[in-house]
Amino acid sequence: MSRNKESKSRLKKEEIIARTIDLFNAEPTKVFNYKQVSTAIHAVNTTQKQMVVDTLEDLLSDDFLVLVSPGLYKLNNRSINMEGIFERRSNGKNRVLTEEGYPIFIAERNSLRAMNGDKVRIQLYAKRKNRQPEGEVIEILEKAPQVYVGTLDVQPKFAFLVTDNKILANDIFIPKEKLKGGKDGQKAVVRITGWPERAKNPHGEVIDVLGTAGENNTEIHAILAEFGLPYNYPENVIKAAERIPETIPEEEIKKREDFRAVTTFTIDPKDAKDFDDALSIRPVKNGRWEVGVHIADVTYYVTPDSLIDREAEHRATSVYLVDRVVPMLPERLCNQICSLRPDEEKLCFSVIFELDEKAEIKKSHIARTIIRSNRRFTYEEAQERIETQQGDYKDEILKLNELAQLLRKKRFASGAINFDRHEVKFNIDETGKPLGVYFKIAKEANKLVEEFMLLANRTVAEFVGKTPHNKSAKTFVYRIHDLPDPDKMNTFSTFISRFGYKLKIGGSKTDLSKSINSLLNTVQGKREENLIETVAIRAMAKAAYSTDNIGHYGLAFDYYTHFTSPIRRYPDMMVHRLLYRYMQGGRSANKKKYEELCKHSSEMEQLAANAERASIKYKQAEYLSERLGQVYDGVISGVTEWGIYVEINENKCEGMVPIRDFEDDYYEFDEKNYCLIGRRKRRVYTLGDPIKIQVARVNMEKKLIDFALAEENTPSEETDTLQTPKDNRQIGKEKRRKKK
Repeated sequence: MSRNKESKSRLKKEEIIARTIDLFNAEPTKVFNYKQVSTAIHAVNTTQKQMVVDTLEDLLSDDFLVLVSPGLYKLNNRSINMEGIFERRSNGKNRVLTEEGYPIFIAERNSLRAMNGDKVRIQLYAKRKNRQPEGEVIEILEKAPQVYVGTLDVQPKFAFLVTDNKILANDIFIPKEKLKGGKDGQKAVVRITGWPERAKNPHGEVIDVLGTAGENNTEIHAILAEFGLPYNYPENVIKAAERIPETIPEEEIKKREDFRAVTTFTIDPKDAKDFDDALSIRPVKNGRWEVGVHIADVTYYVTPDSLIDREAEHRATSVYLVDRVVPMLPERLCNQICSLRPDEEKLCFSVIFELDEKAEIKKSHIARTIIRSNRRFTYEEAQERIETQQGDYKDEILKLNELAQLLRKKRFASGAINFDRHEVKFNIDETGKPLGVYFKIAKEANKLVEEFMLLANRTVAEFVGKTPHNKSAKTFVYRIHDLPDPDKMNTFSTFISRFGYKLKIGGSKTDLSKSINSLLNTVQGKREENLIETVAIRAMAKAAYSTDNIGHYGLAFDYYTHFTSPIRRYPDMMVHRLLYRYMQGGRSANKKKYEELCKHSSEMEQLAANAERASIKYKQAEYLSERLGQVYDGVISGVTEWGIYVEINENKCEGMVPIRDFEDDYYEFDEKNYCLIGRRKRRVYTLGDPIKIQVARVNMEKKLIDFALAEENTPSEETDTLQTPKDNRQIGKEKRRKKK
């Protein structure tokens, strides 16, 4: 039998389906019977022909084919209707994300001028060979609010908002009477009011003028507005907070456990004003220690569905930017009434632990309390007590640190992952100008507080979530973290192998987490440390809020929640309310309502994180804009077909060396090996390589930094030529061409 006949005889069902689909797509108007299909796709024996018959019936059921007459099939040119969310892109690569999660390409001519976030109905075209699914918008079902930030270009009779985002390719036309006093060159927030059929640009109106472009407040407010986050507080909510009395009624004090006489203190960043957690410690019998984790009782003051509560629910989180905090609660609550300030009586929701010298928890309970903090420590002051063993309250801090380190050791032994990343911080002057960059490193004092907060969060989640086998758990808000995606872990493993590292992907989830910890420990202090940590985090699932508990993989906890920061996170307020309800014997809360709140909180948390990153990028651009021409050591942090990204070692600022600026050769992108390769000289730029760059250009509007290769990088061909297996194949091809 010939090799060709052998391959035909081994046709499998999957290949028959694929060939049949390709046949009908290639001949969209032609009618076939099963014999014609069998001949066309080379199905030669009885078994294969029967599979063709089955395939035709399956494709008919799927509406891919229509039956013209008995036994005759034709491509169904009547497109399938689907619904989804429209995602607009300025490069024209619009798409609709269907309810099933599939992305469908929508050309601009077929978009019906749908805007980003609109819910639409589309007709799905019959799929063409080697092409992504495509369709057209046939109806806009729900319009999403369209608000954009940009710079005003004001002409005598009209104006435009010039946007700098990846969503809208067209500037927004604004009639003169809709400018709201905005002037040329000012930043503004504009709402799109419509897009007339024959108009090139959407029409809009100014809803807020942010100020002069380039000014710090203007740019920070623009970042917040860009992500749909509030940059000021409604006056009526502020007034509602002003009416809340600061005095604690005596009858309320009598209902609570009294910790006012127990040594208690807060440990926070030096610039913090909202102290929402405090620690107490005292010796008890049998050589044990009672440790109290005291959390501001925000929900005593903020009642459900009140004006303040609705605003907090909408915001869902405080937003921490480079130079400011945009609080979830009005300042009177977050910095005064609820803040656990020293020498003031404060209401708390507390978790009280009794631990032995090995940090084994002998018993615990949850209670509403009243405390009086003795001292406000900064992290630096607490760290000084740990390092020098001197200063006030040193004995209490040293004992807490000792217990925390034991708890931490047990947590990692159980499979928790140790992500101790360095945070980039800026020294800024009173105008917001960045003067320098430094890194915030978590020391023992930070880890001391973290460990007891984790313990309190876990204990509260277990209190509600752990139930007897014959009972179902009541509705609760959990902080969940799923297992890593195996495909992403395989990709990550391949990536780190370029640096000579290995990752144990098989085995139990604890084996994987221990292997990740071993890797993170090994890369400490190496040039690729930040790069590998960043890629590792991206390979992980994102933590989120949910009423369905699946545990927290990163912390190695079966039950976990957020209870310890109600001043700055709305999920913690929800947890406080549910916890108190169940402690009072209340029935299970409405699961659907709380799941919607969880989803909203997760989304707002992500937006806040995006805004924080954008503010850091803006300050990095501003910082380097005054250092044009300076040369820095860096590491290649990304490789793309349009250039290489470089992160400066000294300040972690990231910029790009565009491929158009590589003048010594023509470079090609090797996606598989994360590198650019010079076609003639064979010079290779690989992810993770050390490199010297020069600051070339800074675009403050787009927060983009361009680098140029410093002259010190220019190698001789003999001494700095790297060859991957792919390089050698290419060289071989070139040699054979020359011989021919």
